[in-house]
Amino acid sequence: MRYTGRVEYADERKIRPRNKRYYRVLHWPLWIWVFFLAPGPLTFSLFAHGFNRANSIWLGIVLLGTGIALIFGQAPGCEPKPYILRFDEDRPNPLYRRVCYTFAWNAVLNFALLNLAGLIYATITGVWVMKQLYQYVYLPLCILILLLGALGLLPRVGRSTKHEGTERRYFYGSVWAAVIAQTVLLILWKAMPASLASTQTGSAIKLAIYAATLFAVGYAAWSGKLPRTRPIMPGELMMD
Repeated sequence: MRYTGRVEYADERKIRPRNKRYYRVLHWPLWIWVFFLAPGPLTFSLFAHGFNRANSIWLGIVLLGTGIALIFGQAPGCEPKPYILRFDEDRPNPLYRRVCYTFAWNAVLNFALLNLAGLIYATITGVWVMKQLYQYVYLPLCILILLLGALGLLPRVGRSTKHEGTERRYFYGSVWAAVIAQTVLLILWKAMPASLASTQTGSAIKLAIYAATLFAVGYAAWSGKLPRTRPIMPGELMMD
């Protein structure tokens, strides 16, 4: 489908030679969340049963690891100065960016797809298998996504930053869609009466709203109506 939405031009963006401290610190929680979500079954237990000792231990490990990355500028947005200076420049993509964005793709895609699959199954059969999906499907899907990232087949994780101006919009568009849709789904899960939520009708309602939200936000992102979802056309030296 040909893109007909809004675009940005690199030479119209303000040049920032260094990232301010608050800018770097504000990116830290994003990467904490990405890596905290990595063990899917543990995350499922968190939402199903609440915070436990295993969650606390894993959170401590993630805080330590991402904190070290923040200090040494080894996480996207946490660098002392922007790495991307020209959006069409064929420049090596650092390992830390490739690793971080690969795990971010897993956080975006894995949970969104498993929740969608669980809702479809529950709508058709009336049986909830979310626990089984996270126990037996999450890890193979995670391995597949990590493999695609290692091969450079996902946006923003390639060996070059040449297509950053367009790849960033695919990433942020996916983040907007997955985060908003799953937040809506969580609200429905908590707010819907138990007598309805456990039925096929309740599953169908959640599925319809979840799928509609994914589509609506995805379309808004594709049209460039959400932050960081517009293609950036090549121009003068600029920051990401």
